[in-house]
Amino acid sequence: MQKKISSIPFAGTPEQEAKLKEVIAQHKDDPGAVMPVLQEAQGIYGYLPIEVQTMVAEGLGVPLEEVYGVSTFYSQFALSPKGKYNISVCLGTACYVKGSGDILNKLSELLGIEAEECTPDGKFSLTACRCIGACGLAPVLTVNDEVYGRLTVADVPGILEKYKDA
Repeated sequence: MQKKISSIPFAGTPEQEAKLKEVIAQHKDDPGAVMPVLQEAQGIYGYLPIEVQTMVAEGLGVPLEEVYGVSTFYSQFALSPKGKYNISVCLGTACYVKGSGDILNKLSELLGIEAEECTPDGKFSLTACRCIGACGLAPVLTVNDEVYGRLTVADVPGILEKYKDA
C-alpha cells in the first residue's frame, strides 16, 4: 500500500527543530545514520513530513531520495500526522473475508478521509493494518488501544460517536 503524504500544513516548533538538529549532530558521522535519526525525528514530531525529511537529508549530507526511501519503505514510519484517536482497521485475511474492507470504506466515508490520512481538525486518523492478532474476533478495529471485534458496518457510526465529543 502506497503511503500518503499529508495535506495538513506542517507546524513544527523551533524547540522541535532544535531537538532534531541535536539528534542529527549526534549521528552526523555514523554510517547508516538515516534510520536511527528518522526514528528519533518521528518521536519528536509524531510523523515525518517532507520538511523533516529535508532537514534530516541536509543535516546528514545524504540525498533526500534516500531519506524518503527509508521513510516510505518501513511501516513504522508515518508521513502524515496521527489524530488524537487513531483508528486502525485490520485487513488481514480473517478480518478481510469477514468484511473489514467494508468497515474501512464506511469509516472513510464518515470521516471524509482515506486510509493513512488525518482529519483536518486532528481528531481522527485512519490506518489500514495487516493483522493485529485477534483473528477470533474478526473483523477487528482499534481506536488507540481499545479493541472492537465482531463488527458490522452498522457498528461503525456508534463507535465514532463515542469519540466525537471526547
